[in-house]
Amino acid sequence: MTVPAYPLPPAARPCARRARALPSSMLALALVLGLGSAALAADGDRPVEVATAEAGSLGRAVEVVGTLRSNESVVIRPEVAGRVTRILFDEGRPVQAGKALVELDSSTNEAELALARAELKLAEADAERARTLFDQKAGTARARDEAVARLASARASLALAEAQFAKTRIIAPFAGIIGLRQVSVGDVVQPGQAIVNLESIDPLKLDFAVPDLLLPRLRPGQRVTVTVDALPGRSFEGEVYAINPLIDERGRSIALRALVPNADGALMPGLFARVGLGLGSGSAGVVVPEQAVVTRNGRFFVFRVAAGTAEQVPVTLGERSDGRVEITAGIAPGETIVVAGQQRLSAKTKVEIVGPDGVPVGTRPNG
Repeated sequence: MTVPAYPLPPAARPCARRARALPSSMLALALVLGLGSAALAADGDRPVEVATAEAGSLGRAVEVVGTLRSNESVVIRPEVAGRVTRILFDEGRPVQAGKALVELDSSTNEAELALARAELKLAEADAERARTLFDQKAGTARARDEAVARLASARASLALAEAQFAKTRIIAPFAGIIGLRQVSVGDVVQPGQAIVNLESIDPLKLDFAVPDLLLPRLRPGQRVTVTVDALPGRSFEGEVYAINPLIDERGRSIALRALVPNADGALMPGLFARVGLGLGSGSAGVVVPEQAVVTRNGRFFVFRVAAGTAEQVPVTLGERSDGRVEITAGIAPGETIVVAGQQRLSAKTKVEIVGPDGVPVGTRPNG
């Protein structure tokens, strides 16, 4: 059954109209109140917190791995064959440059040296006699020249004998720590046979590599921070002193070498090292707190305060580190910038500088 639709009584119709119009009235009221609040807020200066832009630049660090090596390293080897007669070092102990380490049997060399000296003495006498006879017209020029040649040969033989004799005494080529010997007294060693290693470990060399994309930011003198698993909780500082001019084609990496001081001898050659290489930004700029930077429409801005007005300034960013950001263009050192409250600012807005507690700086009590 269809229910007939009866029209509302005339007295009820205004009520219905008022009920339907109520949301529009509330909306209008809210709009008026909102505009009134905005107008009230626009009448006063906006409170902001500020900071001073500092001159400087930030760099980032790249983390890589490397290997510690001796500053100088050599395996002591004899140049002549001989029997070991004396070992003049203690294993694992420091030695000075020029210290005798090993002596070989030199009896044969001593005999050769004595023979060479005797032959030189005879050659000197023969040469003097030949010169005298030639000057007295009693000898020929040929005899004089042959005597002089024999003298030169005798001198060369003596120098050779002295050199061979010197090789029976092996000395340290530089100061360092002596390693573990591989021979004993009485052993007969051959030329080139390993006797003991010598390592210079203060400072140590640090070899590591970084991606070739970092080439523009590499230079001698960059600082490195070194940690090793063998010494947890300790870190060591070093400095890059050499960059390999040849890039590794397979790994697309650049080899670098740094020096790491090791006065206490805590580090040893061969240790695996974790390396932090500091990379400078390569451009001078200013450093500001990171919260000072505002992003709008994909661009970066900072509000600069001057004469009570905050002005929106476009900036170019550099590196970020520890809550700070590098500004490479747009802001000069010493300028005052907004670090809190900039969300309520427009391109140019009158501002009042307040502290973190909201109290205006000019009304803050002294002390």
